Amino acid sequence: MNPQANLIFIASLLLGTTITISSNHWIMAWTGLEINTLAILPLISKSHHPRSIEAATKYFLTQAAASALVLFSSMTNAWHTGQWDITQLTHPTSCLILTSAIAMKLGLVPFHFWFPEVLQGSPLTTGLILSTAMKLPPMTLLYMTSSSLNPTLLTILAILSAALGGWMGLNQTQIRKILAFSSISHLGWMAIILIYNPKLTLLNFYLYTVMTTTVFLTLNTTKVLKLSTLLTAWTKAPSLNTMLLLTLLSLAGLPPLTGFLPKWLIIQELTKQDMAPAATLISLLSLLSLFFYLRLAYCTTITLPPHTTNHMKQWRTNKPTSTAIAILTTVSVMLLPASPMILTIV
Repeated sequence: MNPQANLIFIASLLLGTTITISSNHWIMAWTGLEINTLAILPLISKSHHPRSIEAATKYFLTQAAASALVLFSSMTNAWHTGQWDITQLTHPTSCLILTSAIAMKLGLVPFHFWFPEVLQGSPLTTGLILSTAMKLPPMTLLYMTSSSLNPTLLTILAILSAALGGWMGLNQTQIRKILAFSSISHLGWMAIILIYNPKLTLLNFYLYTVMTTTVFLTLNTTKVLKLSTLLTAWTKAPSLNTMLLLTLLSLAGLPPLTGFLPKWLIIQELTKQDMAPAATLISLLSLLSLFFYLRLAYCTTITLPPHTTNHMKQWRTNKPTSTAIAILTTVSVMLLPASPMILTIV
């Protein structure tokens, strides 16, 4: 893709995200979401492969439907209350429609079907943007309207997302699809705590963004897209693969790594809110996603590939690991001891 065009699309993404995050009026928030959708489409379909075009089409249709629902919910609220302010969303029907719209934007169950397909059809760098930056504006809208949303509906969506995100990722061999289902599972954790402690949702989102960025950038460096290639990637960059192993275990939420922090705090908060059964259920469901993280981690660090593989061993590269990956990996793995400081900020 032309560098100038690439720059315009990235700038438009930043503009759309900034408009949505900083707006108080529903129309401005909707405008930002639309700019984001239109800017990411060329980045998804830039390889001109039929799968990329299909991914871009699916993404456009789902996001257009979700944006229409956002507009519909805000207009219904304005019709009944006379308020266009985002924080003044009080009409029950509007809250219900908005929850569905944002669930569709984020890829929460049962509106998740588009996300794995779109991620599979996109390049790794675009997949990274879709998994992290594109989720920030809808998360911001959820954060701003959290006080008026329906707790029962969000809890049901969250538990279903954690269940299906773990269950459907079990038999995948394509790494982008595994990361898509991992994202759906993490969204479940974010949604379940949103009503009770919105700041915890944001903390979870930020830490998830850091860990996912590390995984995507590492895979992009080693040029790995599926498990069979991952089996032979150890010889290419051993130190990078070791760090990928730790980051994957952190994403799984194992102590003493960073990923354990949000899960620990969410379980603690749910218990305080007399939601011990929900906390127990979502903790048990996270064992499903733990299985495919462990499978990925095993494939990452296997030093002797099985004889059934069709791939040649790759030459070890002398190219140094980028500073960004080094910093992100450190944060992804070693942030748990700093949790008291993080909690004072949050």
